Amino acid sequence: MDRPARVAGKVAIVTGAASGIGHACARQLAHEGALVVLADRNVERGQAAAEELGAPHRFAQLEVTDEEGWTRLVDEVVARAGRLDILVNGAGIGLRGSIETATLADLRQMWAVNVEGVFLGCRAAFAVMKAQGSGSLINLSSIAGIVGDADLAGYCASKGAVRMLSKSIALSGAKVGVRCNSVHPSFIDTPMVEELARQWGGSPKIRERLAQAAPMGRLGTAQEVAHLVVFLASDESAFITGAELTIDGGLSAR
Repeated sequence: MDRPARVAGKVAIVTGAASGIGHACARQLAHEGALVVLADRNVERGQAAAEELGAPHRFAQLEVTDEEGWTRLVDEVVARAGRLDILVNGAGIGLRGSIETATLADLRQMWAVNVEGVFLGCRAAFAVMKAQGSGSLINLSSIAGIVGDADLAGYCASKGAVRMLSKSIALSGAKVGVRCNSVHPSFIDTPMVEELARQWGGSPKIRERLAQAAPMGRLGTAQEVAHLVVFLASDESAFITGAELTIDGGLSAR
């Protein structure tokens, strides 16, 4: 017997939806019955991702650091669909660097996208969700927001901020029906991890080292993260808010 679509009738915005985890989340939410707006800065890849899903899903160009852009997007979604039930903040960047080698410019770049982008998205969506009495905010952090890495100082700082921001939002929304949770993947087989591997030298041995960082001995998949995100978007997780959910092959168990 087919399983009922877990987010049927819900309306979702997914940022970073042109590739990687964001793309997988958008695809799985659509498969599970949601109407999905795929938001990304990359027009060509974003439109291709939306065309892959087909109508009624669509692409919206968005710079997550643009406050007015967020307001326009949320207003447009509500005007067209009548509501906003799910926001997945999937856009993010990662640059390597220890406290000795990282630059202030690198930190500011990551902070703008990874933290300010999440803040602006949650703030824009929160007002709508509060007014309608329900909603789920899902923020893609990282295992680097829980477990330190000497060579990812700025990235750890930004992802740790997402973790604590999510908890604060959860407390604000607890009495008005708005849930907020953070998701903490380890190394997932995505373009971002490929870019990190390139920054570390790009050899096959680097990729294998990343895989072996998890006790399960492999990289995770974007689809595995997407299944967790759909759970948090659905009513199955109605009593979960302010949580930090790791999906890391056991890395944080050490």
